[in-house]
Amino acid sequence: MLPAQEAYAIWAESYPPRPHNPLMEAEQSTVAAILAPLSSRRALDVGTGSGRNLPLLASSGARLVCGIDFSMPMLSKDASGRSRVCGNACALPFRDAGFDLITSSLMMGDISDLAHCVGEIARVLARSGHLVYSDFHPLWAAANGRRTFESSDGRSFEIAYCPHTIPAHLAHLDRHGLDVLAVHEAHVPQQDVPVVAVFHAVKRP
Repeated sequence: MLPAQEAYAIWAESYPPRPHNPLMEAEQSTVAAILAPLSSRRALDVGTGSGRNLPLLASSGARLVCGIDFSMPMLSKDASGRSRVCGNACALPFRDAGFDLITSSLMMGDISDLAHCVGEIARVLARSGHLVYSDFHPLWAAANGRRTFESSDGRSFEIAYCPHTIPAHLAHLDRHGLDVLAVHEAHVPQQDVPVVAVFHAVKRP
C-alpha cells in the first residue's frame, strides 16, 4: 500500500483528465449538478490532480479559476492552460477570503487531519461563498472499499486512505463557520451502499 503522494507520482503517467471509472463518474455527475446553478468570480479546486474540475468551475463564470495539488506529476497532466499551483491543502498559499467558490473531489481521504484541512479551506473562502467537496463514503469504506489503480506498465497498486465519518465532516464544517446545505450520496450500479458523499456548504455571512 502506497502513501498518496508516491502513488499519484506513479499513476500520473496513465491518469486521464476526466472521470475514468464508475465511482468517479457518479461523483462528478453529483458535483456538476450542484455547481450548475452557482455563479462565481474566483474559483479554486483543491486537490485538482489532472484538473477535471476546472472546466466545471469555468462554467460558473469565474474570471479566475485555479487548481492546487501536492503532486507535480499530476498537475502536468492538465492541458487546460488554467492556473495551477503545487502546494499543500493543509497550508494553502492564498490570502484569506480569496475565493467565492471552492471544490475538492475525493481528496479528503488523503488527509489525516481533516479539521486542519477544512479550516484552511474555510479561511480562503469568502463569506457567503460556496464549498462543494466529496469524500469516499464511510459505508463504502466499511464494506472494504479499496483505492486501487494500474500503472502504465500494468502493475497494480493500492493507495492508503484515511476514512472520515459524515458526523466528523459536519462537525468540522460547522466549527469553521460553514453551514451545510446538503449532503448527497452517490451510487454506482450493482453496489448496495453509496460510494461517495458530496457536501455542499456556504460560509456564514
